[in-house]
Amino acid sequence: MPGTAETAGSRGKDHNLIHVADQTLSFRDVKVEDPTPTGAQLARSAGFKPGDGAIVLQVLPDGALESIRPEEVIDLTKCDGRFVIVASDRIYLLTVDGQRFEWPCRIVSGGVLRKLAKVPEGSVVYLQRRDEPDLMIGDHDLVDLDMEGIEAFVTGKASWKLNVHGVVIDVSTPTVAVSAAMEQAGFDVSKDWHVFLKVRDQPKHEVDLDYIVDLKTPGIEKLRLMPKNVDNGEAPQAPRRDFALLDGDTEYLDRLKLRWETIIDGKRRWLVIYRFPLPPGYTARETTLALEIPDMYPGAALYGFYAYPELALASGRAIPRTQLRGTILGNEFHGWSRHRGQLAPWDPETDNVVTHLGLVDAALTKEVGE
Repeated sequence: MPGTAETAGSRGKDHNLIHVADQTLSFRDVKVEDPTPTGAQLARSAGFKPGDGAIVLQVLPDGALESIRPEEVIDLTKCDGRFVIVASDRIYLLTVDGQRFEWPCRIVSGGVLRKLAKVPEGSVVYLQRRDEPDLMIGDHDLVDLDMEGIEAFVTGKASWKLNVHGVVIDVSTPTVAVSAAMEQAGFDVSKDWHVFLKVRDQPKHEVDLDYIVDLKTPGIEKLRLMPKNVDNGEAPQAPRRDFALLDGDTEYLDRLKLRWETIIDGKRRWLVIYRFPLPPGYTARETTLALEIPDMYPGAALYGFYAYPELALASGRAIPRTQLRGTILGNEFHGWSRHRGQLAPWDPETDNVVTHLGLVDAALTKEVGE
């Protein structure tokens, strides 16, 4: 739909020129005889005869549509001159993100909804449904507005879900490469895998890492993985995801290329990162690192960290303030009592797992004098 500035500019001072759209919201220029026409005159100028039952809707500056009665007079010197004129016998009502719109056709497409509500790129339109999940409406999908009640639509960030061997990932595009999906789920794509795509009511079929999965395909269930060097056909256990982290935390952890899990053991919530690298000066090169995640995180601060097994310095010097203990799935982790201090307190608006891992790195390197 043309913007207000664009339309006003194209009209200039010619108040006898209007812009008329059909049900596709494709606009064309139309001349009118009078700068103060009635609704009936606007319809006639657009090519409709009196018996056609034309409905005239004025496009307001905010994009909303307002019906114009046949006898109602419009002053074209005081508006942008944009109208939707369609032959119809009634007006249909709909809402997009709570904003009400009038529409002259029983059927509306997803593309028209995008134009009507000025939905930005990167967002999608969903039809709200009462007893089942909301339905994503593509640009070419059609919605029948002649249902009971007012059809309500909402917009949101595009997101598709895919089960990668037990790990459900969110994808921002409707297609994703198998390799990208595996990496996002925490699997090492440098190893040899058999990858099977499972679609409901279809036999599973093997795909390679470059295969593009179209998540719009009805019935897609999962990607199942099987290492090529495992004789019994069973893949390693998928990482546990007992609770969700912040999106930024998840993205950062995935970029580390380390296996990680979220685990609830008893009443304590843990983020566990395996094979976390240690700086030179320790008796080990890597450790299993754990952060306890409070229920109110990020409103509640993270404190210290835990390692398994107990860390030791190559110099033999004892490490102070490591008296904390935490048991995770039967393994006793040794906790380091470390905090930020008064000069840099925890800020729930900016601090998270990512910033806390910076504190972890600083504490580990400080003990070896780096």
